Amino acid sequence: MKIAIYSRGLDLTTPNPLALLLDALAPHDLQIHVFHQLLLHADLPPQTVAALIPFRVSSDLDASIDCMISLGGDGTMLDAVTLVKDTGIPILGINFGRLGFLASISPDALQSAVDAIVNRTFVVDKRALIHLDSNEGLFGDTPFALNEFAIHKRDISPMIKIHTYINGEFLNTYWADGLIVSTPTGSTGYSMSCNGPILFPDAASFVITPVAPHNLNVRPIVIPDTNVVSFEIEGRADQFICALDARKEIVDKTVQLAIRKEQFCVNLVRLNENSFLSTLRTKLTWGLDKRN
Repeated sequence: MKIAIYSRGLDLTTPNPLALLLDALAPHDLQIHVFHQLLLHADLPPQTVAALIPFRVSSDLDASIDCMISLGGDGTMLDAVTLVKDTGIPILGINFGRLGFLASISPDALQSAVDAIVNRTFVVDKRALIHLDSNEGLFGDTPFALNEFAIHKRDISPMIKIHTYINGEFLNTYWADGLIVSTPTGSTGYSMSCNGPILFPDAASFVITPVAPHNLNVRPIVIPDTNVVSFEIEGRADQFICALDARKEIVDKTVQLAIRKEQFCVNLVRLNENSFLSTLRTKLTWGLDKRN
């Protein structure tokens, strides 16, 4: 069995999360691949490091990897998605970050997570991605996102006008600080913080949510993910921010942009006892009102 481990940075002042994970994996006959930057700063014994296989880029991984373990928060999980790409490698997130909607497995459940991987008793959820098309080839070979695509004004520049079309038909002009198009997975992220609705992960939809709209009658809208959404940007500034999850580029307002559903999905691992509803209750403290 082959396991890959990724993290973009760990707090090594506490018990070393990578060392804890490797200790849990040690009794099993596994081939373990570890992100090379993580190995450089993990402060592991030389004999431990010698038994590990470093990887640097996504091309070092292939479908023979049975699972990738992400150590960190949701941002680390989003990075892992760009490494896995269309290989279908399942990603399991152990939350050493803060809220942890995606990386929903707590460090206390690390041993249970390892047992589930080794015994293949985990559940795989297929999550839809959003794909960006542009005439500038933005975001290189990773023009996709698990959570959302966003358009946003730069710094303290005035609001922008975002002319939005669905399959070529005009929907609305958003006078706003920005606009979010989120997947069902991303509906509990940036979109939710802007009063967007929460969708179940298997809902075949996108949510279009304005950021600080100037028109009070503008509300988020849910559309089928079979649609192509395109944009034209106007504003006093010549540039704006275009973002896929935590990655951003500064873009000229003449650039043509359109989003659609990505052709492949990403596989997220969860333990049998974890469900979307239990995550909502835990992370949003639903059902914990003292009056219940």
